[in-house]
Amino acid sequence: MRKWVLWVVLSLVACTAFAATGARARLDAFANGLHSLRGNFSQTVYDAHGNITGSSHGLLALQAPRLFRWQVTDPYQQLIVADGKKVWVYEPDLEQVTVRDQGSEEAHSPLTVLTDLSQLDSEFKTTDAGTRNGLEWLRLVSRSKEPQFEYAEIGFDASGPRRMIFKDTLGNRTEIAFSGWERNPQLTADTFKFTPPKDTDVVGDTNTGH
Repeated sequence: MRKWVLWVVLSLVACTAFAATGARARLDAFANGLHSLRGNFSQTVYDAHGNITGSSHGLLALQAPRLFRWQVTDPYQQLIVADGKKVWVYEPDLEQVTVRDQGSEEAHSPLTVLTDLSQLDSEFKTTDAGTRNGLEWLRLVSRSKEPQFEYAEIGFDASGPRRMIFKDTLGNRTEIAFSGWERNPQLTADTFKFTPPKDTDVVGDTNTGH
């Protein structure tokens, strides 16, 4: 469950400075001049009855168009790295790495919102969801016949996305707060590379086709 949750979260994350008003206008502005991003996250997961089933904190990094890193640091360790061809999910406590093609995971994914706004309306139905808690909210609903989530909402303030909420098809809800954004930091090449540690089980095909 947490692997799927983290993938969808990563697919929705980005930040920039906004002069526009209205959630959709801010989203339209959000890719302007954005090349890379680094920040912190705090995530809480609720079940369909509103009970907390998990929480985590960590660091994230994103680089257009297809690279990202999501690192959970507390209360457990987990690392997801997308290198442009593969997605690696490393579970240190299990001594296991799961790897899959990045392309197949990106189908009908909100990742297109971050890197290619021209695909936004073809992949999602978007509506302004009003103002709550001082943020302007945009709702995204996938046009896929088999969507991975019921809806996602991104809450913007004047400086960028501050919160995100998404609800999966089983009624579970995830809420994420973002902080400490660094816009267009210089990220080293190894930020988006992953090599399985020695004696770690690898599940999936590591062949890149080259």
